[in-house]
Amino acid sequence: MTPTTLLIRNATCIATFDHEEPSLSRELKDASLLVRGHAIEWIGPDAELPPALRDAADEVIDARGHLVTPGLVNTHHHMFQSLTRALPGVQDAELFGWLRGLYPVWAGLTPEMVQVSTQVAMAELLMSGCTTSSDHLYIYPNGVRLEDSIEAAQQIGMRFLATRGSMSVGASAGGLPPDGVVEREDAILKDSQRLVETWHDAAHGAMLQVALAPCSPFSVSPDLMKESAALARSFKGMGVRLHTHLAENDHDIAYSREAFGRTPAQYAQELGWLGDDVWHAHCVKLDPEGISLFAATRTGVAHCPCSNMRLASGIAPVRRLLDAGVPVGLGVDGSASNDGAHMVNEARQALLLARVGRALQPPEVREGRTFFGCDLGPAEMTARDALHMATRGGARVLGRSDIGHLAPGMCADLALFDLRTLGFAGGAVHDPVASLLLCASPQASHTVVHGRVVVRDGQPTTVDLGPLVERHNRLARTLQDNAA
Repeated sequence: MTPTTLLIRNATCIATFDHEEPSLSRELKDASLLVRGHAIEWIGPDAELPPALRDAADEVIDARGHLVTPGLVNTHHHMFQSLTRALPGVQDAELFGWLRGLYPVWAGLTPEMVQVSTQVAMAELLMSGCTTSSDHLYIYPNGVRLEDSIEAAQQIGMRFLATRGSMSVGASAGGLPPDGVVEREDAILKDSQRLVETWHDAAHGAMLQVALAPCSPFSVSPDLMKESAALARSFKGMGVRLHTHLAENDHDIAYSREAFGRTPAQYAQELGWLGDDVWHAHCVKLDPEGISLFAATRTGVAHCPCSNMRLASGIAPVRRLLDAGVPVGLGVDGSASNDGAHMVNEARQALLLARVGRALQPPEVREGRTFFGCDLGPAEMTARDALHMATRGGARVLGRSDIGHLAPGMCADLALFDLRTLGFAGGAVHDPVASLLLCASPQASHTVVHGRVVVRDGQPTTVDLGPLVERHNRLARTLQDNAA
């Protein structure tokens, strides 16, 4: 069967992010891009587009007045939490109080709830230009399986890294979650092996991969952390990754010191949870020693600015991480700690939060323009820095070299944003790339995953949004009512 071809024609700007240094990446004006099958075949100024390619296109998207970017990459999410957005009682809680309030609610999750909430989360991501997402499902009550998320992703057409999360240490054993929502460790490891063997795809362009993700130091044992790492690494050459939460707030640090006599980074090192096959969510409270450990081992970080602000966890040291060479991507985190899953907005918040860090330092530090050796102020984070984290940075964190930037041979994952809309007025004429974050948090007009148009004219093509949202809201009410 001959692969289909898709031509993105006459874009105002194509931001390729084809260089490790954001400022050196090509930004092509009046440009076009040709997709053949699942991969990019040609990209460049439209005037140089070979006529044979132009004439052979099966579908043409007129991209005049549009910015084209690589598909955004979401490195941390809990999609089931879409059912508990803005839930009363936990709107103003910090992390541990928030979790204690929500664990009993999540205990009522069903397979249908997980599948529907995953599709809602993915639709929201796709409509914001996100084409690849990980998801951390760590609670499995009432027959819930990771397949409930996997099937949702396959139906909606998102590139997916499904992580087999877990909790094994309940409150009676000194953990944070109630005993009723934890699992036996032997069952967790057995299911983890089954999922990798059944679903993980190590090939170039894989649409589905599996990672192992014990939830956090305060909900699993050291043995489960070590055995999960050994299991993932036993699949040699398969790229099975490891993920967990680390150093999210002050309570997290205090728990680690009291329970293990270590900082979170020292604990991760002791467990074998540092390396280029590992990424940790948050790392808000990572100290200079921890940053050095992460840099030396190329351990990745999922930066979740909206969640960190929502739960008052703090400001992650992103500039220091980047300058040290730590791989950093962006994550929207759970929709109940962010209340949204908009990846462009997440990148905007990363930009703004990094800059406000300067204003929070003492005057003598601000005047010196350095803090822990790095420059501060508005240049702390540029719009292109933040977009680089949201694309190429996220791909690196997830261990993917086939997504995250636009070039021949790369997977055909990309997003189009209409620069002629109100939010871009005045900004796009000066700098269409920076205006994506500085002026607006727009929806994508088109999103393409693996060469397939999954959002067209601002609407998903693979799901009927109205009935999906109605069903999701009905299930959200049922979940809350049952908990009450």
